[in-house]
Amino acid sequence: MKSFGKTFFVFAAFSIFSLLIFSCEKNSELSNVRREEKFTLNYGSLENQIRLFNLNSTEEINMHIAMRNGFFFISNGESQKILQMNSFGELLTLYHNPETNPAPLFDETGGNSDSAYSTKKTVAYPFNSPSFLAADSHQYFYAVETLPKERYEISDERILRQIVLRFNSDSFVDYIGQQGIGGMPFPFIRNIYTTQANDLVVVCIVVEGFLIFCYDNSGTLLYEKLIKYSDAPEYGEKSQDTSFSEIENVVPDPSSRRLFVKADYYENSDFENFSEPLTVIFPFDPYNGEFKEGIEIPPYEESITQGFAKQTYKLPYNFIGAASDWLFFMISVDSGSVVQMVNFQNGRILRRHLGYDTSDTVYSAFSLSESGIISALLAGRENAKVVWWRTDDLARSIAEAAQEK
Repeated sequence: MKSFGKTFFVFAAFSIFSLLIFSCEKNSELSNVRREEKFTLNYGSLENQIRLFNLNSTEEINMHIAMRNGFFFISNGESQKILQMNSFGELLTLYHNPETNPAPLFDETGGNSDSAYSTKKTVAYPFNSPSFLAADSHQYFYAVETLPKERYEISDERILRQIVLRFNSDSFVDYIGQQGIGGMPFPFIRNIYTTQANDLVVVCIVVEGFLIFCYDNSGTLLYEKLIKYSDAPEYGEKSQDTSFSEIENVVPDPSSRRLFVKADYYENSDFENFSEPLTVIFPFDPYNGEFKEGIEIPPYEESITQGFAKQTYKLPYNFIGAASDWLFFMISVDSGSVVQMVNFQNGRILRRHLGYDTSDTVYSAFSLSESGIISALLAGRENAKVVWWRTDDLARSIAEAAQEK
């Protein structure tokens, strides 16, 4: 198969542009998953507020969210801090750079207080630009940190500029680099994940493809694996001369030390004659480099009406992760997002609509929990809302119904 890169992004951009110009048939046939609004964050510099420098430019917004067992972690790169909050929106621990943040009102001395607010804690750390987050069941949470430019390193023609910080509820613990605790920085990190075994998986993007690192809970490196964009296995009866493919994403299986690799396949590289995309998820063993049998993932379909003409576009979903026996995929639509859940044990497919007001959302960050809950931080022009959709209940009800038959 031929490797495919820039052409896909041109096609995707064209399709999205078309969706914005022409009237679309709504996904009215999709059931909504009930959205639960957990709490609201105001904009400002107080300890329980976040800052956004430019609401008109998402390129300058650096916020991320993670949720585990009902506790939310929110990184705010602009204010160089991370908030740990419960599901009622109460601040539990503030991790902040004291040089760029005012002392918390509950403790103006900068230390932990013995007052009525003693349940709140502060942890000082000289953040530069915290971003992606993940939490495990050992009360650790991890945050990607981008180093100042003077601390960048270069190795194998790769710019190494990020590390993964590890915290507990009371303090900074250590940082993890490529070799483990205290190792050299990573290249650009696409995302980080934790597994049921409390492993940390770091997925990086390099020129060749995806560079994945896995560490156990002690910070010991378990494996390092490069999966090239061009490594997508031959699939079906496609001709090597007329087909092209690309590895689009890699996420860990939370229940084992294997990976799930998303490969997109196309026929014909002519822009005006794109075939329907074929997405396949392959389980991958990082220790022996073996791809297992793949499962096909149906594309997202959107019907566009212009006058009396109607055309249906098919686009591949974004692969956001795995939980229990389900693979989760999402794509943005004008009324929120569509989630597609595929059971990799039996092939069962569920599609649902996740609704929110996109007209007032200037930035959004999503997170899939280990139990299968999709959480989001939706930043509007007045404030930011933290919400979730109980997609775990949906999967559980399907499983229970199947057992009753």
